[in-house]
Amino acid sequence: MFANLLIILASSLVVIALFQRLRLPPVLGYLCVGLMIGPTAFNWVNENEDLPDLAELGVVFLLFSLGLEFSLSKMIALRKVVFRLGGLQVMITGAILGALLMWMGMPPTAALLLGAGLALSSTAIVSKELGSLGEIFSSHGQNAIAVLLFQDVVAVLLLTLVPVFAGSSDQAWYWALPMTLIKTVVLFIGLLAASRWLLPRLFHEVAAARSAELFVLLALVIVLLTAWLTHLMGLSPALGAFLAGMLLGESHYRHQIEADIRPFRDIFLGVFFVSIGMLIDVQLFVSHTLMILGLTLGLLLIKGCVVALLVKWRGSDIETAWRSGLALAQGGEFCFALMAQMQQNDMMPAEFSGPLLAATFCSMLLTPLLLRAAPRIALSLHRKPNEEAKLEEISALNADLTHHVVICGYGRVGQSIGRVLRNEGQPYIALDSDPVRVQEAAVAETCVHYGDSRRGELLVAVGLERARLMVIAVDQTDIALLILKEARRFNPLVPILVRTRDDSMLTELKAAGATEVVPELLESSLMLASHALIMLGLPADQVQSRVDQARRNRYRLLHGFYPGSDGEED
Repeated sequence: MFANLLIILASSLVVIALFQRLRLPPVLGYLCVGLMIGPTAFNWVNENEDLPDLAELGVVFLLFSLGLEFSLSKMIALRKVVFRLGGLQVMITGAILGALLMWMGMPPTAALLLGAGLALSSTAIVSKELGSLGEIFSSHGQNAIAVLLFQDVVAVLLLTLVPVFAGSSDQAWYWALPMTLIKTVVLFIGLLAASRWLLPRLFHEVAAARSAELFVLLALVIVLLTAWLTHLMGLSPALGAFLAGMLLGESHYRHQIEADIRPFRDIFLGVFFVSIGMLIDVQLFVSHTLMILGLTLGLLLIKGCVVALLVKWRGSDIETAWRSGLALAQGGEFCFALMAQMQQNDMMPAEFSGPLLAATFCSMLLTPLLLRAAPRIALSLHRKPNEEAKLEEISALNADLTHHVVICGYGRVGQSIGRVLRNEGQPYIALDSDPVRVQEAAVAETCVHYGDSRRGELLVAVGLERARLMVIAVDQTDIALLILKEARRFNPLVPILVRTRDDSMLTELKAAGATEVVPELLESSLMLASHALIMLGLPADQVQSRVDQARRNRYRLLHGFYPGSDGEED
């Protein structure tokens, strides 16, 4: 076990470092490591019964972290998406894929079970990538997470039904289904009670002890205990971990818990992705290349189109529908477990298992790349009637507004700028792509609109041509650059203030037309240094002169950063 873990971690270290240099998603690196060290390639890792359990901990920690982000109130708001969109997606996609498998010669019962299994998507990959891209709370991100949660329940049902249909279980399917649902409800009620009366007292006592070690231990015990209890009930440990995280999502200790378990989550999740890659037979890619390619494309197209059509049918715009379908188009890790169990019960012909496993793996391998390319592709989509109606509505609301400020990005920085402007009586309009944030802001403010600031027609709708100033306050410099270029197409003269994390893209931003660029790390460093000088007794006028000089010289005084061992600019 120790030798296997050493090989996995050492190989991952080298490959992930290479992928970081190439700016490729780490998930791809872990999958490639598994493919490389697996039994059909270099065969560096021997089979060990502890490795799958260790790998499953990664998904458990990931779902717990995701639950912390999606508090109970947010999940209640998403209940229609979870059950309606999730239920329709599994039924329709499962029926289509099951029919195709029967057409390919698979027995009807096995085809329907496997079709439903292939309808499930990868919770680990989609959650990880949406989180890293900052799209968890976007419209398509919430659709994807809601459907994935429903799929986790369905996965448990499918794994329960395999021995029932294979004839190796004493329980009939019409008893197995309701019993699983009842267990889920009982688990939720039990965790809800614990989160209301037990856990807050525990965290309060541990916090009062002021011991970081105790806090980490308590967080780990909660995650592992919840997963273990869920496993004892015959349910998915990852589902139990999500429910526990969701119920703790409204706790005052949420951010500290998330920070404490993040290292464990990332390491175990890497082991999980490596274990998925080890299941694939590399030789199949040589002997069945065209078949695997066809199955992969077919799976992506069928699942993606079904999800996109369902989301569009529910009233969303075409961009949200398309990106939701793209996020859920791949096969999932539960499909590997389902196929393995079907093989053990002699329900799945051997000639189907290899190519289907390889196609599922390839669809998972392509997903991070597709998700990262989605924003650029989405920008090329044509506007649809409902989008035009929204633009007309926004344009009508702001038709009489002139000499105002346009704020792109209404996060913490954008909101702070808005408050200052409001206190000074300066009119402004804010745009943000987070629907939850816009909905919350709309309760108290009428000048905040939902939309992608990279769309030129949206900038026109908020009156960019009549604006006195534009502030780009998004936290991703590459997106800020795209917004800047689009803004200059419609108003070459308006002053534009751009907020960035550092000055790594200062030249590109100035060349694209930024009037002023404020790197928040350097500006905060300058503020701290000025306060330090004043506390040391230097005259305030002299300190202000030094600050102004540093700004005029584009913070040259603060250049020359020693990155340290972790490379973080903290």
